Order: sequence, then structure tokens, then C-alpha cells
Amino acid sequence: MDGDDPQLNAILGVIAEVRPDLLLLTDIDFDAGHAAITALQGALAERGVDLPHAFALPPNSGVPTGRDLDGNGRLGEARDAQGYGRFAGDGGLALLSRWPFATGARDFTSLLWADLPGATLPGGEANADIQRLSSTAHWQVPLTLPDGPATILAWSATPPVFDGPEDRNGLRGADEARLWTVLMDGGLGPPPEGRLIVMGNANLDPADGDGRREAIAAVLAHPRLQDPRPASAGGAAAADADHAGDPALDTADWRPPVGNLRVAYLLPSAGWPVEGAGVFWPAPDDPQAALLGEDGLAAGPHRLAWVDLALD
Repeated sequence: MDGDDPQLNAILGVIAEVRPDLLLLTDIDFDAGHAAITALQGALAERGVDLPHAFALPPNSGVPTGRDLDGNGRLGEARDAQGYGRFAGDGGLALLSRWPFATGARDFTSLLWADLPGATLPGGEANADIQRLSSTAHWQVPLTLPDGPATILAWSATPPVFDGPEDRNGLRGADEARLWTVLMDGGLGPPPEGRLIVMGNANLDPADGDGRREAIAAVLAHPRLQDPRPASAGGAAAADADHAGDPALDTADWRPPVGNLRVAYLLPSAGWPVEGAGVFWPAPDDPQAALLGEDGLAAGPHRLAWVDLALD
């Protein structure tokens, strides 16, 4: 990486400040040779963050369907893909880790929306025979930690907007979150055993904003999980007066009329000791705020959420 992209430099600076051992990246383009991921690993290593192990599979974003999914009379546009994307691999996911990933990953990315138990599709859905649930991806990835195995459940969902009264994106995003409760309850075959970490961008806030909030609330309340409630002073300082939720928990700096929302989640197994949690959103008078630029958006609107978990 040549280092001349201001946003990329800001993102690298934030990651170097937090120094994670396991990192989920969303909205990163997928390429079959993992050239982008390899370059990113190298750039992070130069900043003292060694994440040599990577996991990435092709996402649904940009995968052509051959159909006019948005009904505008034109084919082959970004909204006609399995997940919004201008090309196959546009805006995928990647996991980077200090520790190796084990074999036996399960990829739910090709699961048809209609095949999710209890799925709620919009009325009159004409493409149920080909429409996949994941707008980006859903992965179950085994990870080998120093004290034993754990399983990562990673995803990134569609925003619950940019549709019409049928609420297609709202319904889809809710079912994208609900996939995890179905999986943990055994509705998609044997549930994952042992320690879990559910992590990703739900594009849903349990208290504010658009979308079917009950879907992410159900994930947060699942008995197999705990919510460490990562928080920040910067989020608290940027509170939206008309929001009901705790602004310190917000993970996206969206200006009015949307406002700031909690959309990124790190949910470890219930009983796994949590030693700390936070969101990289420094208060305006904190020297670290310089990493986010004068307008706070140098690294984009999303904030990096983190959780420290105890290892035996």
C-alpha cells in the first residue's frame, strides 16, 4: 500500500492504536488472490500490529442474479445483485487474527432467504427462488486460541432503508440478524459448541433509527451470549437529543437526520470473563481524536468497537 489514501491511513492509525488480536473488517473488497488483505496485513505489520492469519470468502455483494430485483426495468445494476454491489466482491468481509483459524468453517452466504426457518419475506416476493439471505456474508469460523478453541460468527447486514413500503431491506436485515439465534438454537443443523464471539455490522440499533429493532434485541438477549456494552466518551459527547438509547454505545457517526447509532456488535459467550470493552471514539479534547480528523470522519462514519476477553 502506497500510503497516499487519507482514509486508509486514518483507518490504519485507528487499528494501530487499538492493537487488536482479532479483527473483523467490513466493506473490504474481496479478490480471489487475497492481494488486498495481504497488503493490509503488511501495512499493519509496519505499524506494529501482527495479524498474520486471514479468513475471507466471496461475499454476495455484487454477485449477478440475471434479474431485475429492484424492478426499475434495467438489468445488471448494483441493486440487481444478490447483495448491493457494483462488481462481484464489492464490499466484502475479512477476518484477520494473531492466532490461526481452524478447519471446519461453515459458510451460510448462499443460504436462500426463504430457507431460513421462520423467514419473513415481503409480500409478493417474486424472486424467492434465487434470493439469498446474506446481503454480504454469514460465516461460522473456528479459531484456535492459546487456551483452546472458540468460534467466530461474523456478518454484515443490509441497511434497513433504500426500499419502499414493502420494507424489503428492513425485513431482510432483521432476518440476517435472526440467523444467529436460529443457528444457536439448532435450527440450521448442530449448533456451534463451546465459546462463541458474534461480531459484525447489524445495521440495526436496538433503541433508535430505522429497522426492526427487535431482531438485534433478540440476539443481544440470547442466553448463550453476553453484551459487554462497549462505550466511548466521544459517542456520549455527540448525543442526539431525540434518541432513546445510550449515546455512549453508538458505533456510527451519522449526522442528522439519521443521527448516531449502535450498529456494530461484539458479543462473547455468556460466562466468558470480560476484562474491558470500548469504542474508539475519543472525546473532542482527547489527543487521540486527531486520528479521526477535524470533522471526525477521516476513517469513515463507523467506529471500531473492541472487547478484551480473558484467556486462561
